Amino acid sequence: MPRYRLTIEYDGTPFVGWQVQPDGVSVQGALEAAIVSLTGETAGVRGAGRTDAGVHARRQVAHFDLGKDWPVDKIRDGLNFYLKPQPVVVLAAAEVPADFDARFSATARHYLYRILARRSPPALDRNRVWWLPRAIDAEAMADAASVLVGRHDFTTFRAVQCQAKSPIRTLDRLDVTHDGDEIRITASARSFLHNQVRSMVGSLKLVGEGKWTRDDLRTALEARDRTACGPVAPAAGLYLMSVDY
Repeated sequence: MPRYRLTIEYDGTPFVGWQVQPDGVSVQGALEAAIVSLTGETAGVRGAGRTDAGVHARRQVAHFDLGKDWPVDKIRDGLNFYLKPQPVVVLAAAEVPADFDARFSATARHYLYRILARRSPPALDRNRVWWLPRAIDAEAMADAASVLVGRHDFTTFRAVQCQAKSPIRTLDRLDVTHDGDEIRITASARSFLHNQVRSMVGSLKLVGEGKWTRDDLRTALEARDRTACGPVAPAAGLYLMSVDY
């Protein structure tokens, strides 16, 4: 039974998230429906990250099994045909060993969060950035972000409904840069807790507004208490950029 790996790009705006839900259209569900239409087979699709409703992906990775061999170019092009008009595109398809797992074989995940801090709201980037109608201090955010890098108990920055067995994670990178009105926050780790990136961004935003200091962020981390977290950043600004194997 051949196994196929997909590299996928999508706009998360119209979806209930990656994972199939009782109500609404999911990215996983759209892909599984396209596979049935193309191959006549029902195949479960496993993704590298279960992105929430409204979260986007540049290079999400997924895998699925089929009962017979298919040319990978035909899988890519055929799925793209049946995915229309959904905002999901298969960038690449490849046959992989049977022990490849999009989720558990991953060695790192890389996320980007975009903030647009200006008086005027976005037109072209609507639903793709977190719009703040005033400037914030990106340098202060960058300085404070280093507090979160490393191995920590991230309970403060973990959703209440998070199903991970442990809140301990190693955050390899959390960089804050800015270009004009846009602030870009990049985060890398082997794995993340549910809502971890958006929770960290929301707390960093308080630093950028001058409401929190670097020490306040450290205190929130060390509290290991969800109520110590700042507001969770909206889903629209978050992108799963790539996954390493």
